Amino acid sequence: MAELKVNIGKLLLKNPVTTASGTFGYGTEYSDFIPVERLGGIFVKGTTIEPREGNPYPRMAETSAGMLNAVGLQNKGADYFIQAIYPKIKDLDTNIIVNVNGSSIDSYVACAEKMAALELIPAIELNISCPNVKEGGMLFGVTARGTAEVVRAVRKIYPKVLIVKLSPNVTDITEIARAAEAEGADSVSLINTLLGMAIDVHKRKPVLSTLTGGLSGPCVKPVALRMVWQTYKAVKIPIIGLGGISNWQDAVEFLLAGATAIQIGTSNFIDPAVSLKVIDGIQSYCDEFGFKTVSELTGALEITI
Repeated sequence: MAELKVNIGKLLLKNPVTTASGTFGYGTEYSDFIPVERLGGIFVKGTTIEPREGNPYPRMAETSAGMLNAVGLQNKGADYFIQAIYPKIKDLDTNIIVNVNGSSIDSYVACAEKMAALELIPAIELNISCPNVKEGGMLFGVTARGTAEVVRAVRKIYPKVLIVKLSPNVTDITEIARAAEAEGADSVSLINTLLGMAIDVHKRKPVLSTLTGGLSGPCVKPVALRMVWQTYKAVKIPIIGLGGISNWQDAVEFLLAGATAIQIGTSNFIDPAVSLKVIDGIQSYCDEFGFKTVSELTGALEITI
């Protein structure tokens, strides 16, 4: 059987399948449905230094082949995570990766420092691409300069594996990825949600309280694939691909486009066991086509022009 282990910098994943932040809680919520320890990793719910109430309701809407969300990083803050959540998840036999958010560089740094002190959290995902908050988030991730500033500041104080989550709401994703790499990111994950909108024609008003929100689901996959492929050609650090992955075929497409690992997001809401099916599907694909390791798939896209 093909070897499924992959490396994201110094972080070893038992397989390339992980779950996207905001779609899998803290992992424990899914433990009644699947053995979560089979996963390569769990990117837990977004965490900020201070508690956040999130945006007013309504903040979710179904769309064709996807969904809009404007939750707004609702969480109880870094100290609550350390005291109440970390003890429950630290001994899971998989990689627990905290999605770190901020409204300023100082708040990113403060949250990252707290996560660095947790022995059994081997990595963070620096979210500089959330479109659903008024301050911070995407403000940093849409320019190379902003990306460089926040990654540089966090890298100075964070010694473990640093993954930077990139926004698709940019003109040139490669420029942003290069900026993150230049300032010491060990990996980039992409894409975060696309900025979208829904309108209630009967009320003649936006569906979401925030007017716009983040679009995810199968509808974003072609954009995500294109950006992963472009980024693979632009940087040397590993890429974690996400955006619309619903089955093992989707996952293999991302690997062929240049991803080392993938995240599954919206599809977790439809099928809690989708991640395990994707692991098994990747294994079968590698065995059928004679790949000895899953890493051989990364960037193996054959292009004839």
